Amino acid sequence: MTLAALATVWFVHLLAAASPGPAILMAARTGVTQGFVTGMWLSVGIGLGALFWAVAALFGMATLFLLAPSLLWGFKIAGGLFLCWIAFQMWRHAPEPLRMTADNEAPQGRFSALRLGLLTQLSNPKPAVFFGAVFVNTIPAGTSLPWIVLILGLVFVNELACTIAVARAFSLEHPRRFYQRFKTVIDRSFGGLLALLGAKIAAT
Repeated sequence: MTLAALATVWFVHLLAAASPGPAILMAARTGVTQGFVTGMWLSVGIGLGALFWAVAALFGMATLFLLAPSLLWGFKIAGGLFLCWIAFQMWRHAPEPLRMTADNEAPQGRFSALRLGLLTQLSNPKPAVFFGAVFVNTIPAGTSLPWIVLILGLVFVNELACTIAVARAFSLEHPRRFYQRFKTVIDRSFGGLLALLGAKIAAT
């Protein structure tokens, strides 16, 4: 594998990781509601979820879905319903005031944030389709294991960098103040967008 081929794999995945979707949406909301540290843990979970899909694609999950389309259909339904459930929780709790942590208090729910990031990524067929249909086709046949390990590392870094950047941007003081002022509208907008994404995933 050449460095040019590696750069192509990296850039194609970076574009996919940066594109709007449930992971980016969740990173933005976590950053504004729970701060950068919790958003970083969410990003780690999202990165681990992307690694799962990348490894699965490299080991033939795309072929399995091709041979058994009903598996992909069932997976899309389950993933779409999970995203809709998260959207419902956002909508339901939108009017509740934001509980800000004190400056000397450690952010709460780091493991929960990591788990939510992982589940959000695993429930979304978008990365499954990307890694199975696009990602594996950018990797030259016969690529050796060390190159594969490096590519998987780049996948994790891409996902982490994109979602951490979003979480950081939304954790800054001005966005947080704006969010506190318009929390109900913003939460229900986030929830509505996530519900639309979930419904689209389940229906396609």
